[in-house]
Amino acid sequence: MLEARMTRPYSEDLRKRALARSDAGEADRSIAEALQIAPSCLSKWRKLRRETGALKPGKMNGHKKRTLSGDTAQWLRERTKAGPFTTRQLTAELVARGIKTDRRAVWTFLHTGGLSFKKNSASGRAGSA
Repeated sequence: MLEARMTRPYSEDLRKRALARSDAGEADRSIAEALQIAPSCLSKWRKLRRETGALKPGKMNGHKKRTLSGDTAQWLRERTKAGPFTTRQLTAELVARGIKTDRRAVWTFLHTGGLSFKKNSASGRAGSA
């Protein structure tokens, strides 16, 4: 069985060598075959160089900021203390406040924060005999 591994971006050195050959007039397919890369890499790297002036690879994995953080997280903590709620209800309230999120993100936030979102026994659903 093959072992699953995370891929890494190509080195900046490889990118420079590939584009130097391209700038010298060599065909993309020829460069790609010689360097064992996809021909589409060259056009993407040319675009990156044109737009940023550099060939540094971008960040990979885990750089997306959590939606439910900062002021939003503080509001959500206060809201959970204010009274009973459901994940569906909290999601709707967040969307009404202009925060794009979903029930899974709300559940994860509540779960990681140790905030309970079970209905109480007064409603006759959880904990009733």
